[in-house]
Formats: sequence, C-alpha cells, structure tokens
Amino acid sequence: MNAQMVLTMGQDALWMMLMVSAPVLGVMLVVGLLVSLFQAVTQINEATLAFVPKLIAAIAVFALAGPWMLTTLVEYIRRTIEAIPSAIL
Repeated sequence: MNAQMVLTMGQDALWMMLMVSAPVLGVMLVVGLLVSLFQAVTQINEATLAFVPKLIAAIAVFALAGPWMLTTLVEYIRRTIEAIPSAIL
C-alpha cells in the first residue's frame, strides 16, 4: 500500500460522506432558513417552532433518500473491502 492509494481512499471516503449527507444537510438548511425568516417576520421566538419543522423535514428526507443513502454506503463499503487484497500486496 503506497501513499497514493491511501490518499485516494481518503478522498473517496470524504466524497462519499459529502454525497450521502448532502440531501439531509441541504433540506435542513432550507427549512432552518424559512423558519428563521418566518420568526423574524412574525416576531415569534418559540424554540419548538424552530425544532419541529426541522425534525419533520429530516424524517421526510430520510424516508425518501434513505434507501439511496444506504445503497450508496453499502456499495462503497463493498468496493473498499474488495480492494483490501490489492492493498496488502
């Protein structure tokens, strides 16, 4: 195993983490922005108003994108495990 292989594996891991977390983070960012905008306009500063919509949005994203996320992670882990013999040599 040389340095180039280690760097490639690390880069692939970071890219996979970014790709899998992007849907959840993106939706949470949009929902948080909309709730903050609503709170600023109406001057309602209720903590549950900020928490509940984010929770519902996260559950919805995991329900919709969860199978894709799981399949992507399983495929990445499968490729990584299959690459172990070539890394040892």
